[in-house]
Amino acid sequence: MESAVRELTYAEAIREALAIAMEADERVFLFGEDVGVYGGAFGVSGDLVHRFGTERVIDTPISELGIAGAAVGAAITGMKPVLEIQFSDFVTLAMEQIVNQAAKIRFMFGGKAKVPMVVRLPGGSGTGAAAQHSQSLEAWFAHVPGLKVIQPSSPHDAKGMLLSAIDDPNPVLIFEHKLLYKTKGHVPEGDYRVPIGKAAVRREGRDLTIVGSSIMAVRTAAAAQKLVEEGIDAEVIDLRSLRPIDFDTIAASVRKTHRLMVVYEGVKTMGIGAEISAMIAESDAFDFLDAPIVRLGGAEVPLPYNPVLEKAAVPQEEDILAAARRLARGDA
Repeated sequence: MESAVRELTYAEAIREALAIAMEADERVFLFGEDVGVYGGAFGVSGDLVHRFGTERVIDTPISELGIAGAAVGAAITGMKPVLEIQFSDFVTLAMEQIVNQAAKIRFMFGGKAKVPMVVRLPGGSGTGAAAQHSQSLEAWFAHVPGLKVIQPSSPHDAKGMLLSAIDDPNPVLIFEHKLLYKTKGHVPEGDYRVPIGKAAVRREGRDLTIVGSSIMAVRTAAAAQKLVEEGIDAEVIDLRSLRPIDFDTIAASVRKTHRLMVVYEGVKTMGIGAEISAMIAESDAFDFLDAPIVRLGGAEVPLPYNPVLEKAAVPQEEDILAAARRLARGDA
């Protein structure tokens, strides 16, 4: 019997996933700054502290390094911590524990030790939070062997991928775009999983392939609908997972459309678009290209506080439209 489907916000879907996991396994717990009585900086944890108590929904001191270290320690001793970093920018303070400890422990101990921890990271621009609270740092961590990095773009995927992340025996980082928290979508009741490492083809097309994730998958899908009115048929791939990356889905699409554009909010240089471009260049899919690959990434600046400049610094729907038109018509 299929589960009933309701409309939930992205934040509600995450909260529901946390509740399901905590009810199913007493080893799962949530901790971070203001996740308890306050309900989370973005309201994601909500009333979980009242449902599960302060021993499983834990407000921590303002010390990202300490929080991450506690998560690593809890994980290797059999617990399943879900750590929330209040703003993804603050993960810079916890890099030593995540990159040097969590990512490497199972390799250093020959696979005998596991680190089943999840790090939730609210990130991205669009809220006027300025340079130290608005970055997209996912590409940093996708560079690190031993970490999985995901970016769900819908409430459905936010719930299903978080549950998959909690199941994983080793570290998973989830970058949750702040602008997505209030977006709504259809979410099944109960327990289900969305696999990590599998992209979703949101729209099939024949003229070009556009790859994005998180908020950029949403903007790309909206742009593709407008392109149809202009006679341009774009295939839209929601990457969902940056590490592992679903190269096969991207390559199959490129072989069909013969054109590729990658859209991402992080700074263009050394971003996920560079990796995807290189992967295509090193594969037989390169022979199917009829035009150079287009990377549409963030500007080479810290995120401005001014709302007009902030918007100009990252790809918007109109930027995706303009770049797609040029690529499809051979002007790229």
